[in-house]
Amino acid sequence: MNARIGLQQRINDYLAERHRLGFELHSRDTLLAGFARYVATRHHHGPLTADLMIEWARHDKWHHETPATWAARLARVRHFARYLKQFEPETEVPEESVFGPEAGRVAPHIFHDDEIVQLLAAARQIGPPGSIRPATYETLFGLMASTGLRVSEAIHLLDTDVNFKLGMLTIRQTKFAKSRQLPIHPTAVAALMKYRRQRARHVATIAEMPFLISSRGRRLGEPLCVRQVHRVFNMLRDSLNWVNRGGHAAPRLHDLRHYPEFRNMPSEIGGPRTGIEFRSIA
Repeated sequence: MNARIGLQQRINDYLAERHRLGFELHSRDTLLAGFARYVATRHHHGPLTADLMIEWARHDKWHHETPATWAARLARVRHFARYLKQFEPETEVPEESVFGPEAGRVAPHIFHDDEIVQLLAAARQIGPPGSIRPATYETLFGLMASTGLRVSEAIHLLDTDVNFKLGMLTIRQTKFAKSRQLPIHPTAVAALMKYRRQRARHVATIAEMPFLISSRGRRLGEPLCVRQVHRVFNMLRDSLNWVNRGGHAAPRLHDLRHYPEFRNMPSEIGGPRTGIEFRSIA
């Protein structure tokens, strides 16, 4: 194999295939390009070997002398090696446990029902009085908890993405760069309809406007800012003094997505629960 040309071309093909399947590449392309350069500097010829990949995993440019970092780097090149093996059968795939297990995701805080109710009640109390802001955050947090939407997906919903008649949300450009439709429970439909009526008292409904709107000065009617959403959530969380049951320093906004698989949304957000449960398919 010509390490400088042939290997890089295989990497390009691999990344193109993953992109076609909808995966976000993040730093994987840069990481594998670095691997190709490393192979070239070693003047390696012939099939890729496990020893070569293991050596490369140890030589990250930031000099992180930790097995967890090496395991994460090796996991990326292992996946590529498995892909390459179908074209070059003599390619070796290193053992997964060479550096020990790759560090897993930190456990999220799993919200209890009463914590969700407390969060929505606290959101109703934020200022300024008479603005759409309390209703916006109450609806946003309730929607995330009841559907499992990511915050970016929720704040990018357009008014036309919410189909009240069918009880359906259209989620555009999701994590895997695809759109999908998400059925929602009738109680969630009712809550969203209520918010839309409240919103209409502050701004006119026009085509392609965001469903959840900002209320800050000139940004009235504009999309919510994700950093501001996190700030509001953190402010409410700190005021509620929850016991943290996750692996992070404190419950996070993203943890709302992990509210148990069977969820229900109050018939009136923040009001008494209906007792109706539904399975989220987000």
